[in-house]
Amino acid sequence: MDPIINAVLKPKSIAIIGASTKPNKIGFKVVENLKNCGYTGPVYPINPDAEEILGYKCYPNIKDVPYVVDMAVVTVPAQVVPTITREAGEKGVKGLSIITSGFSEVGDHALEEEVVKIAREYGMRIIGPNIIGVLSNSDKMNASFTNFLPLEGKAALVSQSGALLIAMDAATYTRRVGFDKMISIGNQADLDFADLIAYLNEDENTTCITLYIEGIKDGPRFMQEARKCTKPIIALKAGSSAHGAAAAASHTGSLAGSAKVYEAAFEQAGVAQALDLNDMFDTTLALSLQPTMKGDNLLIVTNGGGVGVLATDAAEKYGLPLKFAPEDVQAELRKHMPSFGSAKNPVDITGQAGLEGYYEGVKYAYAHPWVDGVVVLYCETSVTNPQEIAEAIYNALQESGASGKPVAVSLIGGDRCETAMKWLIERDIPTYNAPDLAVKAMASLRKQNEMLKTAHNGLYKPDDVDSEKARQIIAGARAKGRNALTEVEAKHVFKAYGLPVAPTDLAHNEDEAVKLAEQIGYPVVMKIVSPDILHKSDAGAVKVNIKNEQGVRDAWKLILENSLAYKADAEIDGVAIQEMAPWATEVIVGSVNDATFGPTLMFGLGGIFVEVMKDVTFKVAPIDEATALDMQSEIKSSKILQGVRGELPRDQKALAKVLAHYSYMIYDLQDEIAESDANPVIVYEDGQGVSVVDARIILTKK
Repeated sequence: MDPIINAVLKPKSIAIIGASTKPNKIGFKVVENLKNCGYTGPVYPINPDAEEILGYKCYPNIKDVPYVVDMAVVTVPAQVVPTITREAGEKGVKGLSIITSGFSEVGDHALEEEVVKIAREYGMRIIGPNIIGVLSNSDKMNASFTNFLPLEGKAALVSQSGALLIAMDAATYTRRVGFDKMISIGNQADLDFADLIAYLNEDENTTCITLYIEGIKDGPRFMQEARKCTKPIIALKAGSSAHGAAAAASHTGSLAGSAKVYEAAFEQAGVAQALDLNDMFDTTLALSLQPTMKGDNLLIVTNGGGVGVLATDAAEKYGLPLKFAPEDVQAELRKHMPSFGSAKNPVDITGQAGLEGYYEGVKYAYAHPWVDGVVVLYCETSVTNPQEIAEAIYNALQESGASGKPVAVSLIGGDRCETAMKWLIERDIPTYNAPDLAVKAMASLRKQNEMLKTAHNGLYKPDDVDSEKARQIIAGARAKGRNALTEVEAKHVFKAYGLPVAPTDLAHNEDEAVKLAEQIGYPVVMKIVSPDILHKSDAGAVKVNIKNEQGVRDAWKLILENSLAYKADAEIDGVAIQEMAPWATEVIVGSVNDATFGPTLMFGLGGIFVEVMKDVTFKVAPIDEATALDMQSEIKSSKILQGVRGELPRDQKALAKVLAHYSYMIYDLQDEIAESDANPVIVYEDGQGVSVVDARIILTKK
């Protein structure tokens, strides 16, 4: 654990620079909160015009404090902060929590950079600026201007929004979701999400890390730290619309939106993405209290058929469909219910069930090796007491002799159920007021287990790569002042990274075109090669299924005529002669350099699926072949690849290899490739391979 960051988040002594005697000032509120929450370390208010504040001796300057200061909370005006930072550095303060606003969030990046530069001169770390502060139950520390510490719990919350953190702090009590720490991160001028993930992963009081994110500074490092983290991470990403995506020269660039790339990055890094605030709280409750679900066998125990059906629907919706329990499980469970109950799954012990039914049923089910997780549902009835049912569920779990499996409970009823829910949560059992929420919690625990299997995979690198050759081709294009490769050049780059490119060569005159066509073998495709004509079909500069010499000569003349009509001053390099690959299923593979996460791979079916339906998926590069197989299943039209309506399955393994190699190419050449497309890529029947028949590479600006 970084000792400097530890001194900022778990300080043994705190100074408040800008402490005030006026109760309506933030500088007063921070001092008051530290006193009221029972912080046991020394508190040093810095105020040149006061003798004391709330019983704490004041000092005119941080350098006048005759003791060690771990962390200083800064509440002075923004323009004074650089001076304060240097004084704190000279004093030997380890870190600053800068509450002050008026930096990059209002456009003053220079002032913020100056503060960070000064802090680094002295080895200090900064939280903020533009924050509400840091809160920690385990340290009895409320170094903020929110009114109270959150409900005690095992999660840690890092929020980019200060105002929202204040609201979430209060909501912990009504939502019954506990946090040990709440950290306002603000502008992330120094410490960012990645730093805090690394820190909290080693914090003994944290079992789950929850993030409210508006933007990430360094996407690759965020993913790196998230992958290394052994604790569940939940992220609520705000600003998820694709509005503002820049117009791009490739299909991929126009289809990539920030929401899709963030979603892919979270999934690959093992981060559970919350849909909204409610989902964030519900998921945090489950992941902070329970182990992950290591198999698919969810068993539901209920006293009501209606809630059982709702739970069954939810299980299907959230990707955890129910299976009938094995006969030995059913036989045992029937002993604890009326004859008209059902032991299949959901296990309906009926409304007549009392303590014995819940206790025996849950105890047996939880311990059975077939069961990977249990959801217990209870509808309040006149013949049962919710508190007694809650105690029966808890005792059954404790006395089952089993452990390491998740459980979630839903109690549906009135005030008595609310009280019983609180009692269960206090004993680390996530409990919800609706059956679908309990099932969704289990689905999140199952998904977390599956994400963690792939999140820690090492960097994928194929063997058959000639990076030097690819860079030479790109350097040649740049030497000519071009910002895009020709199709032939792009295909040579693809080939250098082991991609199965359809045989293609460049003809500079009509006779050479005939010669190349005969070498490749008829039929062939002919396309204009021009840095000024990227979308060749629009120019009428592509001719297919050319079967003989005369066809080549006719196509040559027409392609040049159409190209010059399309753009009279176009620079013409020649005409590409390409093998006419047999047609099959078309897919598109492409890339963009995302501003946050870097090289990002896109995949989807071609034709109408990409042009109209935009049925595509994304992954941050590089990915391995196993992830590439999963990627194919993420598009809505994935069944076409699997074989439908009499069609044989496509060669998905060969396609996975293409996706993995392509992803490494864009990762390895991220300083050179801004956008790219392989469109279309033809995928043949299983075992017959893949052919890349068109290629486009847009270069980065240098």
